[in-house]
Amino acid sequence: MRKTDDIIESLVGDLKPVARHALSRRFLVAILSSLAVSLVLMLTLAGLRVDMAVALTLPVFWIKAAYNFLIAAIALFALYRIARPDGDTGPVFREIAVVVALMGVAAVFQLALSPEAVYRRLILGHSALHCPFLIFAFALPVLVAAFLWMRAAAPADLRQAGFMAGLAAGAAGAFVYSWFCTENGMPFVLIWYSLGILATGLLGLLLGPRLLRW
Repeated sequence: MRKTDDIIESLVGDLKPVARHALSRRFLVAILSSLAVSLVLMLTLAGLRVDMAVALTLPVFWIKAAYNFLIAAIALFALYRIARPDGDTGPVFREIAVVVALMGVAAVFQLALSPEAVYRRLILGHSALHCPFLIFAFALPVLVAAFLWMRAAAPADLRQAGFMAGLAAGAAGAFVYSWFCTENGMPFVLIWYSLGILATGLLGLLLGPRLLRW
């Protein structure tokens, strides 16, 4: 019995208590620092949109930014919850569905108020082919930071944790990209921005079981 006690003591003797709220502080640092990297990447490769002064006065610009910001915020809160061994995502998919549905309403409303001649521009714009890929690229720093943070947090559902990290990173990357993108079509945002976000989510889904195993 004494030998067992000695073994236990040797295992826990050097342990030090973790500071209160250490996990939340690390989470905040990881997300904010990776967002800064994404922002610098965007400014270096693309820069702010050239008509930014005008864009800031347009409701469509703020609707586009709000769409990505809300999805990112919802997914990040869910990611923080699911990162614990007993955690879950809560109503995250229902909340994201509401945001997407509201953007769908905005897209239909914009199309209804526009002549048919501009439908193609509102849906495809001039950057549909590369928009999702740029969102994906700007999302990667956040995805890497989220995975590094989660490796110290021990989530139980690795696939769902990876997917949530991907959705959060994708929406964060889309938010950063929206400050460069000159597209003002709500249908464009609904389709192509969502595609970039979903692609990053699927990458997280695939990587979760491989990189988050503990």
